[in-house]
Amino acid sequence: MDSPVYQTIIIGGGFTGLFTALNLAHEHYPRSVILIDSNERFCFKPLLYEYFDGEMDSIQVVPRFSELLKGSGVIFVQDTVQAIDLHQREVKLVSGNSYNYSNLVLALGSVTGYHQVAGAKENAFPFWTQTDAIALDKHLRDCLQTAIQTKDVEQRRKLLTVVVVGGGASGVEMAATLADFLPHWYQALGGNSQEIRVILLNHGHKILDGDINDPLRPFAEKELQKRSTAIEIITQAEATAVHPHTLEYKTNNEIKTLETHTTVWTAGTSLHPLIQDLPIPKEHRDVHHRPLVTPTMQLLDFPEVFAGGDCAAVVDSSLPPTAQVAYQQGANIAHNLKALALGEDPKPARVNIRGTLLKLGINDAAANLFNVFEVTGEPAHLIRQGTYLTLLPTPIHDFKATTEWLDEEIFHHHLDTHDIGKKVVQAVELVGAGVVSVLAARKLLRMLGDESKKDKNI
Repeated sequence: MDSPVYQTIIIGGGFTGLFTALNLAHEHYPRSVILIDSNERFCFKPLLYEYFDGEMDSIQVVPRFSELLKGSGVIFVQDTVQAIDLHQREVKLVSGNSYNYSNLVLALGSVTGYHQVAGAKENAFPFWTQTDAIALDKHLRDCLQTAIQTKDVEQRRKLLTVVVVGGGASGVEMAATLADFLPHWYQALGGNSQEIRVILLNHGHKILDGDINDPLRPFAEKELQKRSTAIEIITQAEATAVHPHTLEYKTNNEIKTLETHTTVWTAGTSLHPLIQDLPIPKEHRDVHHRPLVTPTMQLLDFPEVFAGGDCAAVVDSSLPPTAQVAYQQGANIAHNLKALALGEDPKPARVNIRGTLLKLGINDAAANLFNVFEVTGEPAHLIRQGTYLTLLPTPIHDFKATTEWLDEEIFHHHLDTHDIGKKVVQAVELVGAGVVSVLAARKLLRMLGDESKKDKNI
């Protein structure tokens, strides 16, 4: 008779998966933990725009799992999951390897949803991973370089037109980012920045409709027109086909065409195929086919399996698919896994929605804090950056990334010799307690360094 396997497998290294692993390590979980992800790097998706436009670098936004998990005791396996057998408690990998588990954590998130739009998967650019950001960056630079050498006005217009499909938070943030830095890129090449055209195509009547960021819509609509190039918003427009150099959409029962060499796809997500294939009955899934989990984050039919983030839905609860929900669920899953290992009862997960943060271009944002008050413009940008950076996984990574950003963003860009004191107070008030602690730590380290130098001089 085979001896029982006492190990926990985590599938997916997004917010839920990674934070489950890190919290298990922090809580000295008594069983072995294996984290499986097909990518080498963790992607902090809320800051992927900053990586894309050059505001932040890879160590801050897409660090390697090996670095984040170093010294944690968690085993990282870079591989693709081929199948999940819930009855046999086995995870099979594309490499041919397989793992049995005593507990499983499903943290696969979601995938880009093309909604059966012809040519969308083949011809549109998704924006979900570091690979996506690199591919879009290269394509846009090629378009600008070609445009500067093109004499034909119509051809140049196509090269310089970018269409973003989807008027949710991702589409709004992408359009705003493009509308700010593309004109600067093109102008640096010697082109006329006024020729850049950014179009936001939205299926609904309003952008951000039904989104957690809905309260920020009035400000977002104004700010989209204040970018380096004003954004054209086309509403009640359903994308019907994406071709290499054109986009077709339907509005008022009429098919229209936009000439463009670049279509960016941010029109929603779909359930991960592995989650779709799980032997979970329809009555134990929500309207989006996501598996339902108990308040303790366990599958209804397989209590040894936990699930969180975008790939699961809590019974009788409605939570937005955001990073703040996912990482809090990861912490709760870790706590309950340890409780089970020690023979204790798991507890219902607690998720605190702290508000929303919306990027609206370079050095611009909007923030709805605890649904109590709103902050806009550059102050919201500082809050957004500081808040996300204090949430970066592991204290070492958090400290390094945050101090690098503070040095560049606050000390170099926002302080001058005439009002340093006033600006420091403003920055501290705006960014919040998390960043204040980093500032204090930074100052303490400098003081210790100075004292060390004095000691050496004695």
